[in-house]
Amino acid sequence: MNNAIVNKAADNIRILAASMVEKAKSGHPGGAMGGADFINVLYSEFLNYDPSDMSWINRDRFFLDPGHMSPMLYAQLALIGKFSMEDCANFRQWGSVTPGHPEVDVERGVENTSGPLGQGHVMAVGAAIAERFLVARFGEWMAHKTYTFISDGGVQEEISQGAGRLAGHLGLNNLIMFYDSNDIQLSTETHEVTGENTEMKYKAWGWNVMTINGNNADEIRAALKAAQNEKDRPTLIIGKTIMGKGAVKEDGSNYERKCATHGMPLGEAGASYEKSIENLGGDPKNPFKIFPEVQELYAKRREELIKAAALKKAEQAKWEAENPELAAKLKKFFSKEAPAFDYSKIEQKPGQATRAASATVLAAFAEQVDNMVVASADLSNSDKTDGFLKKTKAFKKGDFSGKFLQAGVAELTMACVMNGMALHGGIIPACGTFFVFSDYMKPAARMAALQELPVKYVWTHDAFRVGEDGPTHQPVEQEAQIRLMEKLQNHKHKNSMLVIRPADVNETTVAWKMAMENTDTPTALILSRQNIKDVTTYETALNATKGAYILKDSEGTPDIILLASGSEVSTLVDGAELLEKEGIKCRIVSVPSEGLFRSQPKEYQNSVLPCGVKKFGLTAGLPVNLEGLVGADGKVFGLPSFGFSASYKVLDEKLGFNGENVYKQVKEILA
Repeated sequence: MNNAIVNKAADNIRILAASMVEKAKSGHPGGAMGGADFINVLYSEFLNYDPSDMSWINRDRFFLDPGHMSPMLYAQLALIGKFSMEDCANFRQWGSVTPGHPEVDVERGVENTSGPLGQGHVMAVGAAIAERFLVARFGEWMAHKTYTFISDGGVQEEISQGAGRLAGHLGLNNLIMFYDSNDIQLSTETHEVTGENTEMKYKAWGWNVMTINGNNADEIRAALKAAQNEKDRPTLIIGKTIMGKGAVKEDGSNYERKCATHGMPLGEAGASYEKSIENLGGDPKNPFKIFPEVQELYAKRREELIKAAALKKAEQAKWEAENPELAAKLKKFFSKEAPAFDYSKIEQKPGQATRAASATVLAAFAEQVDNMVVASADLSNSDKTDGFLKKTKAFKKGDFSGKFLQAGVAELTMACVMNGMALHGGIIPACGTFFVFSDYMKPAARMAALQELPVKYVWTHDAFRVGEDGPTHQPVEQEAQIRLMEKLQNHKHKNSMLVIRPADVNETTVAWKMAMENTDTPTALILSRQNIKDVTTYETALNATKGAYILKDSEGTPDIILLASGSEVSTLVDGAELLEKEGIKCRIVSVPSEGLFRSQPKEYQNSVLPCGVKKFGLTAGLPVNLEGLVGADGKVFGLPSFGFSASYKVLDEKLGFNGENVYKQVKEILA
């Protein structure tokens, strides 16, 4: 390889990156300029993909962690022909395909949405696990690499610990991470905030670690070759790079390694944009162009890649012909279709906790849904994801034939790994923990919603009825928080998340049906620790697919409409019995998903919750959970404070979550 041309291509990336930021008057040029050498060598010599088929399932993946380095990624993808010069010039503008931080767009080569530091490389860990899972089922012909790029900031984010531990523990030799170590942050140099030995840290986690000059093509090339040959460990390449490489001042003097170039255009940071572009071999009056020799370099690489992909696809076609049943299964895995499953055959034990009912469904999935992977944050025997685990086995180094991931006490890491699995494709990911610890997962859940990833969250121990563990373990405000995601739309104008809190075992079965059939967005299942009296049959529970429905009705117009979700629905049933003894006509409405209910036609919504009829809502969370549905002509009884340590039955009595209080509250409304 002619390093003169390779280096010119890297300078081309630097020119385009700096020019994007300068034109937009917003962005981060310094890191992009420093990281250009690595990404250029990776794409021009190592990354295997099909330029004519960017969604090819056997492509290598590249996950960018520091989303603020998007100019580097866009510039690189422009060199391979996936972004135009006009796209680059419209960086950070309304309606452009080059937003400030990358948003997943596989056809253009963007594998992941990135921005929150740390999450991108953890998604790469998930993709690497997905690859190992698929290879274990279909053969080494499917093997490919996952590359990821992380910065000083990403290494500092606490989530990097979870990713490093997990990848090392599982021996993900298919994972290659470049650490862009330029020693510069947004507001300080790194030595002002950390003095840790990153190399030793990753070695302690079981990684293969090398330290190189990250701006030297030969050293990058040698490191990537060594990483590709690694058989037992993930690889970390620590590349010592130069922030703002090539930046100069008006007088031509050096302006590299400056914090200022991290987060503002060169011309505002103290450098001369024009002189810097000239220093890099470009024309500041016409910076948005690709050098002819660079075009030739990447045109040649394109031909090589298409030929190599054709050979791999021929190998796949031969395998498919020899293994028609497996081939059909593989196609189904990547179809993004919900698995065929007869939920009516699920036999639930009456009166169980909904977490136990979930375990029953998960056990059936383990036997019938071959591409489902379930994870738990060291709580599988309590969040009851062990219903799935009992029918399979956990992943371990060298053996990915099972379907369960023991993530350890690392909820955020687990959730990001699930996102990575979903992004890779071929897998239905689900993960569990206590609902109160969904707080740890929220950044990843938000990213799942933004990327429209159908990850399933199993959140158990759903209210103060956790009991004796006390307020630290009792979710009160969490339901209100996560239901905001039901009200937030994604860019396809759909609710960004489906949130379901089932009322009993039958609604739990239907909730899982809804979750699996939701292939467009994440789904959250909020489940109880304590047993719940059944209030539905499977047939009536199917109405939950509308988000809310009339569980029990009166003759004629009701005097009061009672509404709740989860275990509070059975409490309403108890209260209604007392009210009806006095001739008060009650309608009971189960509301497992307000967001889904509000997506129904207005006619249906009005038929369930008509105006002019008083309403009473009961929630074990904040009253705001139901205030929007109850409206001004009713009242919500909820929990306005943190919980208390006591048995759940005592708490129900002390806090007023019983039929007698429902009776009392309604009588006051109707008085």
